[in-house]
Amino acid sequence: MNILVTGAAGFIGSHVCEYYTGLGNFVVGIDNFDNFYPERIKQMNIDSLLKSDKFQFHNADIRNQSSLNSIFSSNKIDIVIHLAAKAGVRPSIDCITEYYDVNLNGTIALLEAMKLNDVRKLIFASSSSVYGNNQKVPFSESDRVDNPISPYASTKKSGELLCHVYNHLHGFDITCLRFFTVYGPRQRPDLAIHKFTRLIDNGQPVPFFGDGTTARDYTFIKDIVGGINCALNNLNGFNIYNLGESRVINLDKLVKTIENCLGKKAVLNKLPMQQGDVEITFADISRAKEEIGYNPRYEFETGVEEFVSWYSEMKDKLYK
Repeated sequence: MNILVTGAAGFIGSHVCEYYTGLGNFVVGIDNFDNFYPERIKQMNIDSLLKSDKFQFHNADIRNQSSLNSIFSSNKIDIVIHLAAKAGVRPSIDCITEYYDVNLNGTIALLEAMKLNDVRKLIFASSSSVYGNNQKVPFSESDRVDNPISPYASTKKSGELLCHVYNHLHGFDITCLRFFTVYGPRQRPDLAIHKFTRLIDNGQPVPFFGDGTTARDYTFIKDIVGGINCALNNLNGFNIYNLGESRVINLDKLVKTIENCLGKKAVLNKLPMQQGDVEITFADISRAKEEIGYNPRYEFETGVEEFVSWYSEMKDKLYK
């Protein structure tokens, strides 16, 4: 099987590419090394992939229609896994135009390239942020998601709607996966577990927003990759699934778990809640379990231990 992965040099993308090349598939990766965090970190993510004859990489922007058309026309693609996007809830508040340009116009360009080259199967990476401050927990795919509280969340909901249009008009088989706070080795440096680990390790103050009761459904990267594969093996029509652990960890416990793994105490800089942040994310994963066989396995403490082990091994290269 030939799989095209957008956002291939990113945290989730590099793991996905490794997984499918490891199974013997040919993977075409696209990434434009967006400057949201240093390019050398993304290069490190794909160093081993570039040595594989099962991997072909293109430094390209998904908004560039001619580049996409050229990549599709020169490769017989069977399935697309679309992970590329401008990421981050808080940064999207100050960069609305760019987030809409990349996340929506880039998705349209990709869908059009697929249509032109008769590729009709797509996994679309959505986000738990589409639920906003949903008062009902856990969050279910049947809940209304008409009240996003950040531009990033609204682009992800809009992306789901675009996918539905291409399913309806052109017969695409598309599954949208709502990821819940993914973490693990290679996690982006700006995300909480990575950022807190680095700050605690260095004895620097940790920005602690709110009273510590805000909570997230942290999902380990290997469970996310497993969920993507479940969806890929069950692509039929238009579907939306939550991918989470269906367990909630509050901010206090997050900090204490990292402290325990590092053997160091955190210095907390207590701050008010920030705009765009939701109070809780909590996935109802019953539909994904029943319909596609999704079965997350990682305990939070085990996942953080794996991340801290990776960080300890890589920190000199990451922050040289």
